[in-house]
Amino acid sequence: MSRSDASGSDPPDRTPAFDQLRRPAIRRRVRDAIAEELLGTPRSLAVVLGFTAFMLAVGIGYYAPTAGEVPVSLWPLYADSAVAVALGGAVLLRLVPTVRRGDRVTDAPASRGLAYLQTVAFVWLVQFGLWPLVSLNLALGDYIAAPDAWIYYWGVLGTHLCFVGLALLFPAFGRTTRGALGLALALAVGNVALDYGAGYHPPLLYEPGPLLAGATLALGVGSVWLANRSFRRLDDDS
Repeated sequence: MSRSDASGSDPPDRTPAFDQLRRPAIRRRVRDAIAEELLGTPRSLAVVLGFTAFMLAVGIGYYAPTAGEVPVSLWPLYADSAVAVALGGAVLLRLVPTVRRGDRVTDAPASRGLAYLQTVAFVWLVQFGLWPLVSLNLALGDYIAAPDAWIYYWGVLGTHLCFVGLALLFPAFGRTTRGALGLALALAVGNVALDYGAGYHPPLLYEPGPLLAGATLALGVGSVWLANRSFRRLDDDS
């Protein structure tokens, strides 16, 4: 006789609980709970802001040696990863008054200007958070063989994936609009044109070609699609 027969009941079936995660409403509740846990108190928000500042400093240090070769007006598109983190930091700073008042993160004020900031920050963080998975692995041997591979490969991948994790919190309190999505898409296309058309791509151990350009564009378009799926529309609040 099996143990389940002896007890007179079958072991609990956990499949339905996992199936519930396929429902958008359940996923939103999980996301909102995580955002509240990570950003909902002054201390936790300060920790996330501190880590964001660290990532920004690392990004600036990465682009600074070659920034002199790029026109100053193009720096925001050239230093894409650093700009993505700066935008993410700006989104977090806008939460400070809400958190200090003791309000829930999900109840943060919304406005058209914030919707543009949150949407562009989300798209850039996701796009350039995933970009090293493509760019570094196209020359995997060179990066693994580099003397500081633990920094230039594993360190870069790890920190950039944190970009994605940060961005996925934004829909818990952010909004988007058609105009914000259009701007994010235009910036993604403009970045690819600058990096691979004009040659102002980030420093790499190899000369990038059409494959990386196409993958970067696909990441940008996919990030805009994800933003459209993830954020609530600002107009829905009215």
